[in-house]
Amino acid sequence: MKRSVDDPGDSDLEVGPQKHGAAGITAVAKALKMSHEQMGVRRTALTLARVNQKHGFDCPGCAWPDPDHRNAAEFCENGAKAVAEEATLRRVTPEFFAEHAIADLAERSDYWLGQQGRLVEPMYRPRGATHYEPIGWDAAFTLIADRLRALPTADAASFYTSGRTSNEAAFLYQLMVRRFGTNNLPDCSNMCHESSGSALSHSIGIGKGSVSLEDLYAADLIMVVGQNPGTNHPRMLSALEKAKKNGAHIVTINPLDEAGLRRFRNPQSPVGLLRGTELSDEFLQVRLAGDQALFAALAKLTVDAGAVDEEFVATYCSEYEEYVEHLGDLDWDQVVATTGLDRAQIEALAERYRNSERVIVCWAMGLTQHRDAVAAIQEITNLMLLRGNIGKPGAGLCPVRGHSNVQGDRTMGIWEKAPQSFLDALGTEFGFTPRADHGLDAVDTIRAMRSGDVRVFFGLGGNFVAATPDTAATAAAMSALDLTVQVSTKLNKSHAICGQEALILPCLGRTERDDQAAGPQVVSVEDSMGMVHVSRGRLDPAGEELLSEVAIVTRLAEKLLPAGEVDWAALRGDYDRIRDHIARVVPGFEDFNTRVQAPGGFALPHPPRDERVFPTATGKARFTVNELSGIEVPAGHLILQTLRSHDQFNTTIYGLDDRYRGIKAGRRVVFVNPDDLAELGFADGDHVDLISVWSDGERRAERFRVVAYETARGCAAAYFPETNVLVPLDAVAKVSNTPASKSVVVRLEASTASITP
Repeated sequence: MKRSVDDPGDSDLEVGPQKHGAAGITAVAKALKMSHEQMGVRRTALTLARVNQKHGFDCPGCAWPDPDHRNAAEFCENGAKAVAEEATLRRVTPEFFAEHAIADLAERSDYWLGQQGRLVEPMYRPRGATHYEPIGWDAAFTLIADRLRALPTADAASFYTSGRTSNEAAFLYQLMVRRFGTNNLPDCSNMCHESSGSALSHSIGIGKGSVSLEDLYAADLIMVVGQNPGTNHPRMLSALEKAKKNGAHIVTINPLDEAGLRRFRNPQSPVGLLRGTELSDEFLQVRLAGDQALFAALAKLTVDAGAVDEEFVATYCSEYEEYVEHLGDLDWDQVVATTGLDRAQIEALAERYRNSERVIVCWAMGLTQHRDAVAAIQEITNLMLLRGNIGKPGAGLCPVRGHSNVQGDRTMGIWEKAPQSFLDALGTEFGFTPRADHGLDAVDTIRAMRSGDVRVFFGLGGNFVAATPDTAATAAAMSALDLTVQVSTKLNKSHAICGQEALILPCLGRTERDDQAAGPQVVSVEDSMGMVHVSRGRLDPAGEELLSEVAIVTRLAEKLLPAGEVDWAALRGDYDRIRDHIARVVPGFEDFNTRVQAPGGFALPHPPRDERVFPTATGKARFTVNELSGIEVPAGHLILQTLRSHDQFNTTIYGLDDRYRGIKAGRRVVFVNPDDLAELGFADGDHVDLISVWSDGERRAERFRVVAYETARGCAAAYFPETNVLVPLDAVAKVSNTPASKSVVVRLEASTASITP
């Protein structure tokens, strides 16, 4: 096997015992060490002091909301790493691109690419060239506009958006794209919480969670389902710690017993750092894709016990009788087999649920990336409706978003299926008629690239090649495009797997000052709980050539679209003008410029939470009937989930360790239950190839070290993006079209691959 030249493989990999309890001192030390290496001591102190502060900048990491009272160090270990990588003093110069051919970059690991530093000048790959070369901004925008206008139809281009994009840039971006004539607006939400939005929009009428941070502090019972906050949303642990001190009972439901939810050592509290807090009171080790069956069983037990809030159901809900009739046919043998849990465990949790007045269910991609993800989330909603746990303090639904403004981007219209009400308001504001038909999401964009229907790809942030499923198919499709454009702060795999012509457009980061004609500008973001607040960068830009995302969008629009329709230069010079447009188009943003300046920002309206008003097709919260259907797993096979390591945020790799799981200096590992290993004839430390099984053939990821780990029986886990190659493009969730990256059927084969140094 040919391995990236900078990948240490497993020759240096160490596997230690699982660490139960987040080592707070180690976390602080590691975050500061990396920050000092990337930024220097003084720059570290100045920058980290502004993270998530009311007059500072929003962390470019996760979307966890900020408390009203904030610590001096209002960031987590991974947040500090994200800031350090953006505020790094390292630079990727034209000389770097002259030294490294694109083919060379394609062989490098994601970790190595990210460690090279900030992009500072626009770069261009001419057709047939082996290297990127410098290009001026005006020439770059002219080239993009010329290539887009030359397409046979606007739908031959697709415009991707990452969750780090600000509200202001996202709003202008979707305006430009729709004025160009297409609704092809895939975004990272298509690959993470699209299932949540699809399920909740149907059931409660809005595709967002129904809780605030204060609700967590008031809950009696919190269920954390398919989520690993310790790695993916570390600041959530502080909120859970406060909830626990206020009397909440916390239940973790997951195939892996994550150390971060065991003993949490809060680095922001000297006492918490020394003593720690046992966060999780119970751990239910559910099998992959078993969540729908679990919550259906909890609902049946609630109904059978006569514990339904009849007044709430009668007043606010529809389709209850059909749902109860459906529950009568629940097959307990199927529930036990699908969940891997004993009936007694499920009955105990059901009793806990019906004896708790205020309940919150939190979830993340462990729920959303399955074939029946939408059904599973609707089953959670059904359970919560049975006892009126929506629209009252301390209770509700809490999908935890994974990127800082992914929810805000959707609010701003980054959606291939935007509602007609939004399109009408946008058209009225800017004097045109947006197309009403649906565009392409992320998976359909790859399909269209593969078929030749999409010829140009524009990425406003993100790392599309590494983030998407079926890596080989995606890479081949991307490489065949006429033009790819990536707006980025740092180097990533999508710059190396590029079109016949390719552009890299470097942009400002969250940490940096954004000076425009009207003076220093601020941008805004929306967190996971619908709070909108400003973000103010203070650092000098990493390079003199850098443009803001807003400047990139508006300058391209000036080249691409007819003159005189929109004063793009005025919007570029003063972001207050953008927010004035948003206030007239997007509900909930009235008087945007005034309200967003309040310390902490403002909360967007949420009818189910605020008034128990459910804007669904029936005008009420809807009980939903879904049939149970587990995953068929042939003998000798396992269900694999892809996941992050602790030294990782999305596709950005900060290091090669996973402290919580005892992994050091390597990422090509697969976690398998010891009993499953024995049955399959493998042992801890063996090297295997992972082969996924799908109707169109097999996919292979070579040479992974087996780690015996207490996963649920019949299940396995390995890190992405290394294992995205195993996820078939057509293995998607029903309704949402989200890649089913948490339910990949695989088998293990003894590896014969060798490592090429």
